[in-house]
Amino acid sequence: MMTIRKVLAAVALLAAAATPAMAQTRDEIIAAPALRASVIVTGDVVRIGDVIDNAGPAAQIAIYRAPDLGTTGSLPTEQVLTALRAHQVIGVDTRDLKAILVTRAARTLDSKDIELQVARALEHRNGLGAAASLSLTFDRDVQDLKLDASNTGAMQPVASRFDPRSGRFDVSFEVGNDAGTNPTKLRFTGTAVETVEAAVLARDVERNEVLKSSDVVTERRPKAVVGSDAAVRDRAVGMQMRKQLRAGQALRTADLAKPDLVQRDQSVTLIFQSTGLYLTVAGKAMENGTEGDVVNVLNLQSKRTVIGTVTGRGQVAVSVSTPHFPATADAASSDQTSSISPDRTAAPVAVAAAPSLAVPATSPVAPKTE
Repeated sequence: MMTIRKVLAAVALLAAAATPAMAQTRDEIIAAPALRASVIVTGDVVRIGDVIDNAGPAAQIAIYRAPDLGTTGSLPTEQVLTALRAHQVIGVDTRDLKAILVTRAARTLDSKDIELQVARALEHRNGLGAAASLSLTFDRDVQDLKLDASNTGAMQPVASRFDPRSGRFDVSFEVGNDAGTNPTKLRFTGTAVETVEAAVLARDVERNEVLKSSDVVTERRPKAVVGSDAAVRDRAVGMQMRKQLRAGQALRTADLAKPDLVQRDQSVTLIFQSTGLYLTVAGKAMENGTEGDVVNVLNLQSKRTVIGTVTGRGQVAVSVSTPHFPATADAASSDQTSSISPDRTAAPVAVAAAPSLAVPATSPVAPKTE
């Protein structure tokens, strides 16, 4: 009986010891390591835990260098298994994968945004204008910049220098990260030029030519070259050139004038106007003139030269003084008219106007219009 009891106790002890071992084996079978088809890493190395599931204590072991920031690389399955076996990681389920795709996460800084941040750091510094007016030329071409994904902070300028004599700039930035380590430092150098919007000729133009809409385009030009009197397109179109210029040249306000509405030897209309009088006569301009200019015009009827003001295209207004008749003359005229008998015909009476329009009222000759 004692022997039987000892045997049963031994069996119970063996069973109790075997139960945890069986449970552990079952768990290991259920959670066997398995390859991943694609992974994204944020650091500069690829670890065992990145490429397989259920890596266990070996998860933090580095086995490969990560691809460049923002790029994707391919790891053949055979190479991965060899690297895993070197660290005693075996029995990996390959899931019939031929390769693993590994992508390096990154933060991209757009080149246009970099240029804008540099311009903002320089605006209103040592005589420069607003950021939008600055034209930057970098010593090295600015392209999209890749930063580690942990660099989530904004570009903060920490140093900005600009030399107005040479136009050289030197700007440094810092970009903070989530890891709490030292921020990433960026530095950009080059030249900065302030520009202004200017009206630029699209073709060669001659003196006195009137600009059409197709003749002028808008471009940004260096302020130091164009000067402070750069003409804008909206005001240049329809204006007349004071001098000859070639295509590509920026226009200044001094290059433009209001267009001539009257040109030398052009047929024009002379307008004589005063109270109760409006008379038009053909004339010929003796000189060019724009609106408001005082010009000499030949009256083609009287062959006399008169002075008038340009009021429109081909039109010149001549001022005419309003005649004032003496009261006695009016009365006498009235009495004389009333005393004429019905059977008599009244003598013609001249209408007084400006000296250039009619002869004196006392003359027996009918008035002669210019």
